[in-house]
Amino acid sequence: MLSVISYPVFAISVILSLVLSISLFPVGWFEFRPEWLGLMVFYWTFRAPAQFGILFAWCLGLLLDVLEATPLGVNALGMALIAFLVLTIHQRLRMYPIPQQCVMVFLLIGINQMLVHFIKQMLGGEDAGFSYLLPALSSAIVWPFVCVLLDNLNRKLG
Repeated sequence: MLSVISYPVFAISVILSLVLSISLFPVGWFEFRPEWLGLMVFYWTFRAPAQFGILFAWCLGLLLDVLEATPLGVNALGMALIAFLVLTIHQRLRMYPIPQQCVMVFLLIGINQMLVHFIKQMLGGEDAGFSYLLPALSSAIVWPFVCVLLDNLNRKLG
């Protein structure tokens, strides 16, 4: 558990996750791109629940809505939901080993993806199938690396 939060690490990680969220990927790989902003919301809410919470996640989601040109509030609602769910289980989540944390990342990012997909379908989206859950799977695979990297940066710079 981190005791000191490095705000420069926080700012750089959020900006980088926003850039990676809108960066171009090869067409065949686009659906496998991790939900970078969701990972940052998960990480910062998990590591510092007193400083970062639902309002913080909602604002970041609103910023992602603007960057992706999606209807305002779609990603904001999803990110706020991730933060809420992490806040409700963060005490137990701290005791989980990394593989169990990966499962929780998959579940929470998957819930976010389902919610965003459902809202986009209600607004006239054409995407069918379960391919919208692939970012949740890739996010769970990337989680150990993101967690270790940010923990180490926070320890050194915090």
